[in-house]
Amino acid sequence: MSFWKNIRLDKVGLGSLFQAQRPKIGTHDGFFHCDEALAVYLLRQTKAFKNANLVRSRDPAVLATCNVIVDVGQIYDPQRNMFDHHQKGFEEIFDSNSEIKLSSAGLIYKHFGKEILATELNLPNQDHPTVTEIYNKIYYKFVKPLDAKDNGITAYATEASPRYFDSTDLGTRISRLYPAWNEPNDTALVNERFEEASSLAGKEFIQSVRSLINSWLPARVIVQKSYENRNKYHPSGRVVILEEACPWRDHLKTCEKDSTTEVLYVISESKNGKWMVQTVGKPGAQFRNKWPLPESWRGLSKEALREVSGIPGAEFVHAAGFIGGADSYQDALSMASKAIEEFEASKSITDIKQ
Repeated sequence: MSFWKNIRLDKVGLGSLFQAQRPKIGTHDGFFHCDEALAVYLLRQTKAFKNANLVRSRDPAVLATCNVIVDVGQIYDPQRNMFDHHQKGFEEIFDSNSEIKLSSAGLIYKHFGKEILATELNLPNQDHPTVTEIYNKIYYKFVKPLDAKDNGITAYATEASPRYFDSTDLGTRISRLYPAWNEPNDTALVNERFEEASSLAGKEFIQSVRSLINSWLPARVIVQKSYENRNKYHPSGRVVILEEACPWRDHLKTCEKDSTTEVLYVISESKNGKWMVQTVGKPGAQFRNKWPLPESWRGLSKEALREVSGIPGAEFVHAAGFIGGADSYQDALSMASKAIEEFEASKSITDIKQ
């Protein structure tokens, strides 16, 4: 009661009083980046720092008043809640499978990610296998690219000139939130924009998490069952017929690990009742497929495609040959079957030449 007696609510106000009781997250002021924007969002999803106030400063005395410090301070010490990565000698990585040093986003995710994901999954145990699986998946899918870019590491070798520049990635969109050279550059505006950046990074993080939980995980059972039954639909074992359209690429890779026969095509029914024939990509190659649909079909649709392919319900084949459509399941299977015949013939010719 003595605490409340010493507070002049008419002077301080209830809002200011409760604000003062919140934990404080400290980060640097000035120009902001995607890594600390996400790090601040992640901290605010934890029990310890939920709804925390944000302090942006490089003044050690000011930062010393904070409960956790991220992306500033030249110290990485989880026991003291200090999470900087800029200092000489910092070599922290996510796990033994990753060679990229962590940014502040990776640091906070490494230490607090399981807590956040367990809450999102509504699981009481942070060490639950599903939490661990999503934790690893989200790091490599979402957080690692941010770590890499913050460390100046590109996805591909830099010897070749890029064929295009991507200005739509999360980091670039966040950098555009910083006040332009001809906008007012006062502290209040920059801090407001930082909060906007943190919300943007957090929104995309949560979207990725929920996509894995609500879509990717349930799809596993469908893909596994369809893979096990593949020989029922085509004797080659190279076609998978999904019982229901769902994310299949990652799960198919897992299914194929111990198989000597590679799946070339995945067939599924779309929501409009049409049937899709999708090619399976080569491992480690983003835009290369094991065996695209026949070259003579590519870029054709309807009557032109039907005449060339001899399949009455063929609808289209993309110009790059990675996907095609058909009116019915049987037509889609015929497209895959004819493409496999071409593949097998190509293999035979190669074997003869060798």
